[in-house]
Amino acid sequence: MTLCTVAALATIVLVGAQIVLPGKALYHYGWYNVAIAGMAVIVVVAARAPLRSARTRALRAGIAAIVFGSAIAAVAGIASGLFGPENQQVIGSPAQRVSVEGLGTLVFPLGVATAGDDAGVQLLRPLHAPLEISTRSGNLGNFVARSIVRTVVEIDAQDAFGNRLTITQPSGRSFLSPVLLMEHRQTIAGFALPFDSFNLPAAHRIVKAVLFSAAEAAMFQRGTEAPAVLFAVDDENDRPLPHGIGLAASGRRIRLGGLQLRAVVGAFPAVELVSAPNLVASIAGALLVVGSTTLIALQRRRARYG
Repeated sequence: MTLCTVAALATIVLVGAQIVLPGKALYHYGWYNVAIAGMAVIVVVAARAPLRSARTRALRAGIAAIVFGSAIAAVAGIASGLFGPENQQVIGSPAQRVSVEGLGTLVFPLGVATAGDDAGVQLLRPLHAPLEISTRSGNLGNFVARSIVRTVVEIDAQDAFGNRLTITQPSGRSFLSPVLLMEHRQTIAGFALPFDSFNLPAAHRIVKAVLFSAAEAAMFQRGTEAPAVLFAVDDENDRPLPHGIGLAASGRRIRLGGLQLRAVVGAFPAVELVSAPNLVASIAGALLVVGSTTLIALQRRRARYG
């Protein structure tokens, strides 16, 4: 019976680790899931002799509960490890709704916050109240979700006379959005820097933007103590314009290529989703194993000491 109990507890620990410490790559490795399955098989094999020799119905029921509980937990853990999706990051623009299969619809906030703020993303699910996903991991059944604060750039563009220009992002997640999500990378002077671009149809301009942190900006431009954006202004055919490149600190306006551009570096949330064993099944399995093991130990102690 000792081997059965140890193997059952080991199964619970292996599955529980996926919930308590989610997102580890090893959970998707074949050997990890084989280990869970192996522990569950040992439970079944080791329980056969104690079941045959059990003298009371209560003892047989307890042993069967241990086997059943470890099997439930093992199935939940293996299903997550082998068939659950890899870790993914869901990125959205302000006010955008993103549908995630098997989870629901993520609704991103309306505006950009100052860097470091914990802007929330709401999760909408049928027959559930709206749920705000925070920076603390939250278990959503078969997923663990948490909000991640990303650095984004909000653009204000005007022509040479101060008239506001409409910003479009033909290759972005939201066509009409002044917020650059900076999902790409461009190498400049050995640094892999966040990069994005936008169009100004009324001015027939295409503008590329590269984000520098405060420390990186200070290396390229003395006296800069804030994050900065390097603008490169091209014509509508992607041809560089004379005097079309310049570095502007966050919040400061710069004149380039017949434009007035201002970038504000801020924060906007993304959502990290990690596959996890079904929470209900895992808890049920753990309760059966731990509860039955405890009851069996108490029964044996009473039988031994009267």
